[in-house]
Amino acid sequence: MDINEKDIEGFKESFLEIKNEIGKAIIGQEDIIEQVLIAILCEGNVLLEGVPGLGKTQLVKTIGRVLDLDFSRIQFTPDLMPADVVGTNIVSHDENGKTELSFQKGPIFSNIVLADEINRATPKTQSAMLEAMQEKTVTVGNNTYSLTKPFFVMATQNPIEMEGTYPLPEAQMDRFIFKLNLEFPNLNELTKIVEITTGIDTDNLEKVTSGEKLISMSNIAKNIPIATSVINYAMKLILSTHPENESSPEITKKYIRYGSSPRGAQAIVKGARVKALIEGRYNVSYDDIKYMAYPVLRHRVVLNFDAISENITPDDYIKEVIDNLEL
Repeated sequence: MDINEKDIEGFKESFLEIKNEIGKAIIGQEDIIEQVLIAILCEGNVLLEGVPGLGKTQLVKTIGRVLDLDFSRIQFTPDLMPADVVGTNIVSHDENGKTELSFQKGPIFSNIVLADEINRATPKTQSAMLEAMQEKTVTVGNNTYSLTKPFFVMATQNPIEMEGTYPLPEAQMDRFIFKLNLEFPNLNELTKIVEITTGIDTDNLEKVTSGEKLISMSNIAKNIPIATSVINYAMKLILSTHPENESSPEITKKYIRYGSSPRGAQAIVKGARVKALIEGRYNVSYDDIKYMAYPVLRHRVVLNFDAISENITPDDYIKEVIDNLEL
């Protein structure tokens, strides 16, 4: 697929149009909106962490409306079963009274799925999401069903309430291309939220694109070139998160228990390509890699006890590594 200047300009215009339309219903959180859209264009899934009431559900519903995609919400609870997520086979009768087995689709069969408080469900139910998130398919019995494209999962978890929860294992966390931290709004944003929440009508939002257009934009991003020096920088950044690596910085050996997986390397390159297009550039820069490092790595580096005891956050660590990594 050949990319020309017109494609790049069209990509940037479409992205800004989508972002601005979402911004009509979501006050502030500009970086979150941008990074969620980047994840969708990377065909990835997002883990969103934040306290209740910050508009996570509203964000996903708004994105679904603006992108003209089907939306479903699954509230994860300890008694939720895998069949409640993916669906199940049920016994039914045809016109002649003959008994037959038919598949009843679950809420996972949608374009955009909000997995609300995913860490409240048991590991058995959490694992039901794995195949859908990674393979874009669902297997029930002996049959495998393909999910509609585009398909995107945004899972949320509450960082302050850990009772009655089942923390996601590292293998499942790795399935999310980004982890985003939703911050509490500032004074101006909070004022605007309070002013409009009782009167906003999301029906006034325009449908500015379609699933087919999103797939086309994703294909454009895949063809953006990346210089050997830039991709080497990204790979050195990933390797720098491994304490067993001799060339890793001292902060890694001091604070990190496990480093990023190869999926982190894939994610940082995919995201950087989309970021370059958003900026109207034909090639990936070092700054694109640095920008994507935070959402890509903050859930892929496992801090050890020393880091936790000294209140070192993943973002603190990532910044330190970037600052000390030579170009």
